[in-house]
Amino acid sequence: MAGEPITTEQLDRLCHRYTWATRYCSGKDVVELACGTGPGIGLLSRAARSFEAGDYSKTMVQQVRRHYGERVVVRQFDAQAMPYPDHSKDVLVIFEALYYLPDIPAFIRECRRVLRPGGLVLIATANKDLPDFNPSPYSHHYLGVVELAGKFGREAFKVSCYGYMDTSTVSLKQRLLRPVKKVVVTSGLMPKTMRGKQLMKRIVFGKPVMMPPEIMEASASLIEPTQLAPGVPDRSHKVIYCVATLGST
Repeated sequence: MAGEPITTEQLDRLCHRYTWATRYCSGKDVVELACGTGPGIGLLSRAARSFEAGDYSKTMVQQVRRHYGERVVVRQFDAQAMPYPDHSKDVLVIFEALYYLPDIPAFIRECRRVLRPGGLVLIATANKDLPDFNPSPYSHHYLGVVELAGKFGREAFKVSCYGYMDTSTVSLKQRLLRPVKKVVVTSGLMPKTMRGKQLMKRIVFGKPVMMPPEIMEASASLIEPTQLAPGVPDRSHKVIYCVATLGST
């Protein structure tokens, strides 16, 4: 939620994924799904021809409306049942939320319905194939490079995946603590509460910063993500980006 403490790395990832997405949204009809409190809405809406956002949570939708006012249309809806006509949108964005959907195949079919031929689904997701990956206790299914290609491919999407934040480039402190984290995760000792996770993150990442209600261009520099080999699990990057392009037929 906007105004809550996050790590500097989380802020970097937040800014990076929205800046990355703007290149695909320029001049397009765009919807952000599962938008949360909407930190990237300003960036996306300025790039797009038309823009709307939505979230399953009434609380999130209300917070977006308080911040953005009449700048953006935001609705409460389930991403598995979007309130848009067939073939009416060019780009659907879902960041760090795909794993909260209980029925991903149903979601992908809904994307196919709403998108025009050649339309895009832009995804950012935590990389489940890292050895020390720690899933959210509220998640359903995480998709890695292999699963993204398989599930979207079955619905006539062509998939390209990219990796961001190589684990070999993070701080020495993080690299030293990664084996410890793996032991903690595999032994079931990782805290489940938000308070416990925040304490762990403070130990690893240092003093937190506040989650912004809206990120600005000045705070969002872009390091090019690395294109990943199709069909091969990625074990090097913290974040997986996916561009799923709907076929023309």
